[in-house]
Amino acid sequence: MSKLFDHQYDLFPFEAFSASHFLMIALFLCGSVFLYRFRNQLRKYDHWARTIMFLVLFLLETLYHFWLYKDGYWDISFTLPLQLCSLSLILCLILLATRMQYIFQIVYFIGITGAFMAILTPELFLGYPHFRFFQFFITHMLIIWTCLYFVFVHKFKPTRKGLFASFLFLNGSAMAAFIANKVTGGNYMFLAHKPSNGSLLDYFGPFPYYILTLEAVAFSLFFLLLVPFTRKNRISRKLYDK
Repeated sequence: MSKLFDHQYDLFPFEAFSASHFLMIALFLCGSVFLYRFRNQLRKYDHWARTIMFLVLFLLETLYHFWLYKDGYWDISFTLPLQLCSLSLILCLILLATRMQYIFQIVYFIGITGAFMAILTPELFLGYPHFRFFQFFITHMLIIWTCLYFVFVHKFKPTRKGLFASFLFLNGSAMAAFIANKVTGGNYMFLAHKPSNGSLLDYFGPFPYYILTLEAVAFSLFFLLLVPFTRKNRISRKLYDK
């Protein structure tokens, strides 16, 4: 049992698009459907639902840092909250606690984009049934589920203003990550080099040009996340005009 919390990476290698990986993707999709299907029921228990999501996110992230620290693996070069999903996780905690519209706008765009990419092409070196495997996937799922929860249950809507605010936040965070990489020798936001295992960045060109491609892709994905709401608004206006 203790091996499931050790750092013996050769015992539990992660394999992308293996049965366990597909199982996590299926769990993510089922959870997303659940949030939509039971949105009205969840609204009645909003306080408890948000509290549970907050505690699970906070506990898993805390356990991750403890797991690194206990065996001397915690290092400032990769444990600062400067990865896109680490920032999104913190924003999700704030959103769950405060229900602030501004926080929702930021985390909706950067959180869904970053966490979805992480679920599809994870930078993960420990597979099923290791603690890190479950911690990685559950936290990334919860980032997206938090955003969907506020869309389905609280009826929050992303806006064009929120899109541009999120893009500015992303670039401001990238500047902080770039400085941190220079100081710590890390690779926050993959601005120093591509991840060592396969990822979508492999198709974005060599360093440093893939960073520019990543900017364009990020903005395009932000726009796609906004499209369902702009289209819905146009349909609603047409029905109202009639």
